Amino acid sequence: MDKEKIEYIIKYYSDCLGKDNLAIKCMYSYLEKGDLNSGMVLQTNGILKESGWISGNQTFEYLVKDGRDAFEFSITQRILSKYENKVFFNYCPECGKRARTPYAKQCRYCLYDWHDRG
Repeated sequence: MDKEKIEYIIKYYSDCLGKDNLAIKCMYSYLEKGDLNSGMVLQTNGILKESGWISGNQTFEYLVKDGRDAFEFSITQRILSKYENKVFFNYCPECGKRARTPYAKQCRYCLYDWHDRG
């Protein structure tokens, strides 16, 4: 799966993961800044254990040990496996390239516009 598709799924469909989404945002903060306050670490680990992302003595650092790309791929796989019927890839009817958002009605590549003219 290409990087652009992974980013699209995470950006527009990570809310499907509910409270997991909070933990994921905390982990992104960890990846970007390198630290979190201890309360956030405990809350994040609790959510991730409850949801089955980690088990036993693992912590969220375990999920990011292989780097950001591997972490994002695992989030995408989880979203697709649980909510495949909700994930919609919006393609331009003219050129066939993926639109910027699931709700876009104008292509960013060929500028074709498919808004209702009603």
